[in-house]
Amino acid sequence: MDSDTDSVGGESRAALLVDAFTTEPLAGNAAGVVPDADGLTDDQMQAVARELSVSETAFVLPSADADRRVRYFTPTTEVDLCGHATIATHAHLAETGAVDPGAHTLETNVGVLDVEVTDDGRVWMTQNSPEVYEVDVDYDRVGDALGCDPNAFRDVGAELPVAYATSGLPFLVVPVNFLERVGNMDPDFAAVEALAADHDAAGVYAFTFDALDAESTLHGRCFVPGAGVPEDPVTGTASGACGAYLDHFGAFDGTPDVMTFEQGHFVDRPGHVYVRAAGGRKPTVGGDAVTAFDGTIRVPDPEEDDIIEA
Repeated sequence: MDSDTDSVGGESRAALLVDAFTTEPLAGNAAGVVPDADGLTDDQMQAVARELSVSETAFVLPSADADRRVRYFTPTTEVDLCGHATIATHAHLAETGAVDPGAHTLETNVGVLDVEVTDDGRVWMTQNSPEVYEVDVDYDRVGDALGCDPNAFRDVGAELPVAYATSGLPFLVVPVNFLERVGNMDPDFAAVEALAADHDAAGVYAFTFDALDAESTLHGRCFVPGAGVPEDPVTGTASGACGAYLDHFGAFDGTPDVMTFEQGHFVDRPGHVYVRAAGGRKPTVGGDAVTAFDGTIRVPDPEEDDIIEA
């Protein structure tokens, strides 16, 4: 086990911040990565995630059913799946030689998933079979929650409805007419949380085809306040869900083999997610990652409840 007992109590574990869906440090979406979490309790993992204070931290564990297991914690709760933390974890493991290029399996709370690491270090994560269906929403309520003129949704709603979409983590997918409307959103996070909860979703993913980069398929923003993440800069699980949504509703005359979703520019964390979802397949999301911080974190002993629960 890669840990050291500290003289003042607890032990030190390797901990990293890895920026996913980018090749530039301090861009994309930062994920905490604890490459050896074997033996840590739930409370210890939650305490580490709270200390690292990024949207999700991945804890790598041994698995009897796959090459490895990963559990994901936000600063406030455990979530079943996280795309960007999966990309970040495998990019780090590949960089250190802990995994080789090729196919790997990953045990998560939503089942065993396939992960591919390419020779150039890009990581592809296959998500679960998608479920997508239209939902009945009040556009005025959506507008109030997202801080956006509801007409921005009505303009595109006739062809692309607001819908529930999941390929492992459920989102309420909301199409928007123009990039300016997406960029100027000023969400009421309590209202966003309530809106998502009413549709059994983890959060809300708003997108527009009016992207910044000519080669991008769309521009998205993702809000997950119910999991303690007001805005997630660049999201793999939501991108997979949105890719399935676009294929399900026939947004294109033939879904492209690979779509490029840009995100994070309005929170100064620009990144790009590559999405395969054509033909009703299990969505696959891909991306690059770069280590921004590599160090150790002191983990309190399990019996030190006053430290863990502070």
